[in-house]
Amino acid sequence: MNVDFERVSVAVGGRTVVHEATLRVPTGRFLGLVGPNGSGKSTLLRTLYRVLRPSAGTVRLAGDDAWRLPPREVARRVAVMTQETNADFDLDVLDVVLLGRLPHHGGFGGDSARDLALVGRALDQVGADGLVDRPFAALSGGERQRVLLARALTQQSRVLVLDEPTNHLDIAFQLELMRLIGGLGITTIAALHDLNLAAAHCDLVAVLRDGRITAFGPPDEVLTPEVIHDVFGVRAHRLRHPANGRPLIAFSGATQDTPGSPKTPDGPVLPGASDTHPPQEHQP
Repeated sequence: MNVDFERVSVAVGGRTVVHEATLRVPTGRFLGLVGPNGSGKSTLLRTLYRVLRPSAGTVRLAGDDAWRLPPREVARRVAVMTQETNADFDLDVLDVVLLGRLPHHGGFGGDSARDLALVGRALDQVGADGLVDRPFAALSGGERQRVLLARALTQQSRVLVLDEPTNHLDIAFQLELMRLIGGLGITTIAALHDLNLAAAHCDLVAVLRDGRITAFGPPDEVLTPEVIHDVFGVRAHRLRHPANGRPLIAFSGATQDTPGSPKTPDGPVLPGASDTHPPQEHQP
């Protein structure tokens, strides 16, 4: 399912947070949204799953205006895993993951054998099958992330939206999760902080700064030292991953003209290097 943002602007509290964002994500491609804190990544995502209405522009799902579709239809098309989740509700893991089936039928008590099978498969996919009877509120941050991803997978939607999906996860599961997402074959849009995860796993990358898209395209073309310096205020060096040839970014510290940046010695530091898919041909 194609996802299109057409000159989307978003105002929050009278201030424009996203300015005329235009992006097209073709069916089955994985788009990473990257940018500094406060650049508008999460705000743009919220227009897709109908939490923030655009003040201008249109968000389309397979050509349909997402804000003209019934909410249940949007929920059937778009599954979401967000950062903000209230863990203070009295549900066990099974019931939390079953929430992913609500767009397809109504209420508790009507869960079918197929629903339960989808829950079991999703929990197994994310390595959380042993948590099924645990209270959700008692889980660690990483365990909650796994369960919330399982809920999104159980929704069986054709678009997956992820807001910082690797938060609270150890390195091994970060890599496992990104490989899992990349292998689903559905249209995926994720807000990411780690540029190396975006470079290694995403088909397309959009770079946001101050609510504006400053670069968009395949990681090889977008995540250049010049763009990284301009947007993030750090010195970057582009290498090739020895295992798969994908871009690998080494940072050698913040530039001296970045406000409040600490002084760091020269010499590259490699964050988030990962073994991932072999190089792919990009066709945005």
